[in-house]
Formats: sequence, C-alpha cells, structure tokens
Amino acid sequence: MGEDVEKLKQRLSLLDYLRQQNWVARPASHGPEFVGLCPLHPETRPSFYVNARKNLFYCHGCGQGGDLLRYVQLSRHLSFRQCLAYLSALTADPAPILEQAATFYQQQLERYPEALRYLEQRGLHDPALIKELRIGYAPGGSLRRHLTAQGYSFDLLQRLGLLNSHGHDAFYRRVIFPCCQGGRVVNLYGRSIAAAFAHRFLSGSKGGLYAWEQVQNCPEVILVEGLFDYAVLWQAGFRHVTCSLGTHLNADQFQQLCDRPRTVYLTFDVDANGSGQQASQQLAQRLCAQGIVTRHVLLPEGHDPNSFFIQGGDARQFQSLLEAAQP
Repeated sequence: MGEDVEKLKQRLSLLDYLRQQNWVARPASHGPEFVGLCPLHPETRPSFYVNARKNLFYCHGCGQGGDLLRYVQLSRHLSFRQCLAYLSALTADPAPILEQAATFYQQQLERYPEALRYLEQRGLHDPALIKELRIGYAPGGSLRRHLTAQGYSFDLLQRLGLLNSHGHDAFYRRVIFPCCQGGRVVNLYGRSIAAAFAHRFLSGSKGGLYAWEQVQNCPEVILVEGLFDYAVLWQAGFRHVTCSLGTHLNADQFQQLCDRPRTVYLTFDVDANGSGQQASQQLAQRLCAQGIVTRHVLLPEGHDPNSFFIQGGDARQFQSLLEAAQP
C-alpha cells in the first residue's frame, strides 16, 4: 500500500493537482513556496501555502495541512481508500484502455452492415486494408459493459471521454480510427455515418502524424488532412502518405516533417471557401523556412483525395497530379 501511495504522489504533484482545480497562486518567496486563497474554507486574504519541493500544504486560516492525499480527502470528502481509487483513476495511463476500446470497436465492424456500407461509400473496399488500419465501429450500448468487465471504473471511462454524462458510448454510430504513436493508441477518431452526429476525437492530444513510423525515412511524403484521404491513397498503392488529422499541424507534427531533408506534397482539400488551400500555403511557408521542399498537389476543384478516387480517379491519374505539383 505504501509503495502505491508513493507512486501516486510521483505521478501527480500537489501543485499540479491544485492548478488543475483552477487554484490561483503566486510565489510566496524565492524558494519553492506558493500562496493563494484556501480552497478548503472561505477567506479574503491568502493563507494557503504549498511547498512544491516537499509536496505539502498548510493553511494558516483553517489549520489544515498535509500531502496530496490529505488534500483530496478534505476537499472531496473521501475516505483514504476512496481517495486512492480517485487518484489512481486520475493518473491512469489511458493507452491500455484506448487499446481495449479500439479492439472492441474493430470486432464490432463486421456485425453491422450499415458501417460496412459506409466504408464502401467512402471508397474503402479492401478488407486487408480495413484490418490493417484497425478500422472499427461503435454501435453503442455495449462499450461500458465490456470495459467495466475488464476492471475499468465508470468514472475513469467518463473522464477519458469514452462515455458521456449519461454513461452511453460517446462514439455512438461512428466509424472508428485508432490514432497511434510509438506503438500505443493515443486517441480515437470517430467519423459519423449519420448527419445527425458530429465527427469527434477524444479530448487531449491527437498525437503525431498518422502512421508516421511507416514513412519517416521517405525522402518524399504526401501529406493529406483526412483519414479517409489517407486510406484511399494507401489502398491505391501510395505508401509514402501520412495524415495531419486536420489542416493545422501541432508542434510535434510540424517537427516530424522537419526532422530531415525531404519533399512534402501538400494535398489538402480544394474546397469552395479556399480554406484548405490557404492552410496549405501557410504551412508551405513555415516548412520552407525550415529548409523543407514543398509541392502543392492541385486536385480538381471541390475535391479532396477521397472524393477524387470515389468519383473515378485512379492511381495513374493521381500520380500525374503529383508529377504536376507546383512549388
């Protein structure tokens, strides 16, 4: 028990926890101490001190003090064991849980014809590709039962965003793509098969570029913004493609593109409002400033790579677009 408690304290410091709870503090001195209003009782003058080095707090107003566990017990009115369970869920590594969810969704796909029809409509017809990308489906109704049977608490599943406030599957009626980094599932993307539901990621980082490990050594990389764009290109035989999961790259994704000299073929949507091409131009400027060669792939107006193939485009025609790409 004592070892478990120390591991909890190492994973989450008292100061970090308080800041997550929106505690506002200022340095109390040049040392490791911070002071702010006490969250445990009403006051107008700050008397709640936290020593970041010792991971302890003390309030001169109400006289309460102790470590992270003591603070959580007092603030949330929990027993010691309840406090341990709460903090264990708060600091749990989400990757194993997301892996379980992704596997569950993958197992559901073949059982639901509406999901398979949707993939066919989006141009995905290769069973081997669908299996390789671990595409799944969230029918709703059974994820909670499946994951709680694996020992995961309802509170943890809800905190991760897998369940909504009513305990229902948050990805209901969505085709699921696991997003992996370093061999671990870091997020899930749900693409709605019904207009009534929005597409969604779980809260938190999307991770790096999609399937980056497979192309990171390639001297030329095709960058697309959507996962269905990625999938149809992979299906058509283009193995040097990756996906940014949107037009705006996070810092990790940008650094991945800049980790060595290469040519990046920017293949964003050619949409009516020009937002895809505007984002492409801005990204090209940033990449060029880092010494990366960029080429703009000009798809027919109103198309993205996914719709290009759905509407009858083939690998030879897309290769011609790559060859005609402009700086």
